[in-house]
Formats: sequence, C-alpha cells, structure tokens
Amino acid sequence: MPTWLVTGGAGFIGGNLVLGAVASGVRVVNLDALTYAGNLDTLAAVDAHPGHVFVRGDIADHALVARLLAEYRPDAVIHLAAESHVDRSIDGPAAFVQTNVVGTLRLLEAVRDHWQGLETAEREAFRFLHVSTDEVYGSLGDTGRFTEATPYSPNSPYAASKAASDHLVRAFHHTYGLPTLTTNCSNNYGPYQFPEKLIPLMIGRALAAQSLPVYGDGRNVRDWLYVEDHCAAIRRVLERGAVGEVYNVGGDAERENIEVVGSVCDLLDQRRPLDGGRSHRDLIVFVGDRPGHDRRYAIDASRLRDELGWRAAVTFEQGLARTVDWYLGHQAWIHRVLDGSYRMERIGSPA
Repeated sequence: MPTWLVTGGAGFIGGNLVLGAVASGVRVVNLDALTYAGNLDTLAAVDAHPGHVFVRGDIADHALVARLLAEYRPDAVIHLAAESHVDRSIDGPAAFVQTNVVGTLRLLEAVRDHWQGLETAEREAFRFLHVSTDEVYGSLGDTGRFTEATPYSPNSPYAASKAASDHLVRAFHHTYGLPTLTTNCSNNYGPYQFPEKLIPLMIGRALAAQSLPVYGDGRNVRDWLYVEDHCAAIRRVLERGAVGEVYNVGGDAERENIEVVGSVCDLLDQRRPLDGGRSHRDLIVFVGDRPGHDRRYAIDASRLRDELGWRAAVTFEQGLARTVDWYLGHQAWIHRVLDGSYRMERIGSPA
C-alpha cells in the first residue's frame, strides 16, 4: 500500500484528492491546520477509514512534520496547504507570506532532512509534489497561453507568495537534490469548494435571491478545470513525471466571468426557479473591479498530455452541472462551513 503525506488535505482540492486516494487504496497521512477554509466535514466519508490518518497541525512545525515522516515513512509528500484566495491576499497579505512562503520553506527543510536519511532505494523512489497556480505567470492578452517556460510575473500578493514557494521548491531540487515535481493549475471548481470562490459564491447568493456581484465588466477570462480532473493530473505527474520538472494543468475551458455566472443562473433557473418567472440573471450586478485584477489566464497543458498521457475528461458544461447539483444536494455542508467570519460577500474590493 503506497503512503502519501498530504498537506492541506481538508481543503477543496486536497479533500477531493484524499477521498479519491483512500478509495483507491492509498494510505494518506493528512496534515491540515484547519484554518477557515479547512473543513473536516469534507472528509466524513473516510473519518473511520484505516487508510486515512488526520493530523491537525502546521506545515511550519518542523518537529511535527519530522515526526510524521519518521513514523509513517511516506513514499511521497503532496503539498497543497496554502492560503489561496486572491481577494483575501489583498486585504491581508502577511498571512499569505507566512503560510505559502515561510510554511513551504519549513516543510521543505523537514522533508529534505528526512529524505537525506533514507536508504538508497527509498531515496530514489521518494517524491515531493508541489501544487501551485497559473496566477504566478501574470496576465495574458487576448491571445496565447501559459507554458511551463512562461516567465513569472505575479500581480497579486497571493500570486507573489505562490511564485516564491515555486522558486523555493525549484531551489531545493537544484541545491540539495530533493526529487521535486511542480504543477501549476488553472481555476478549479467542483464539490467541496469554499463558498468564497466565484462559482459556489454565485450558487449560494442566487439560492438566497441575493445580488450576484461581478467585478468590473465581467469579461476577465479564466481557464476552468474540474477538480476531479485536476486530482487525476496530480496522480499522473506523481507516477510518471520527470524529477525537477514543472507541468501545467488546464481544463481547456476558457470562459469570461460573466459567462460563467450566466451559466450558473441558467442551471438554477431550470432547477430552482425564482418566483414570478424571473431569471437568476436578473440578480447580476456589476461592482467596482478589484485592484490588480488579471485580465486573462489560459493554460497550455500539451506537455502533460504529450509526455504523460493526461487530458481533462470533464467538459465545463458537464462539470458545472455536476457542481450546481452537488451544492443543491449539500446545503447542510455549506451551512456548517459558513462560520461567521465569511458571509458570502465579495472581499478585496477597493475601499
């Protein structure tokens, strides 16, 4: 039975990865600090599973990470723990530096020390996979896509903190030989996503018949990736990726934000129509743009496809319908997530 140490495994992507891994026979040691976006309800299906060990703790706690590595001797560390919301990074960038930069450094130090003490066969098989974002590349114009060779040009405190963590991972490979892999993904969506992100935010507000705030003119473009496709990509890179390399992960599903919101409205019109024959689209309002709002992201995932044989299996239309249906069927999960510190608002807007 393979063993993984997963950081941030109670979050959105991490939770989906953990659930799938345990179901497929991987033993997962799940380290999560349970900040506002971490939610044990996501892991209810594996709560008593012998293949899942949950540990509440900080990736910056060297002693704790060292103990877990020594006790469970994982074949791989998959690093997803991060502060991940652009708007929150505008309001409070220090937390992003602490977790995404300092935390990643401390984690890398503990993993390096453990890896250096392994026997030869274990050392050669060991992997450290770092999950990052396309936001490190900055903003695109109307054409072109990010490749693994695109220069970094982060424009938000979140993106800058993730860029720094990417560079640290690269440095630990080139300096110490740590067998690292890095993935840079486009916008994820799907089950268990924290309600502050665009799609679940719009679903939640629409169900409450509240206004649907869209930044600027709504024409900012993102490449959308269904979370289960992303998890499949992570596993493929872990299994077949070349040590020290970077792989971009995208859903080949560019959409303007206003198009995404409109599609959510149309699905809800079919499933939960408003009174009086109104459309949920009538709730859309345009609000002031957030500072430094990147205009367009698009991922070229051809390296992942050509070298490792991965491609997204879920279209945006399929994934969005599945997502809307999941949120409609899991309202109790949403209510437990909303703990008073977040009330379905757009944050990070100009003062």
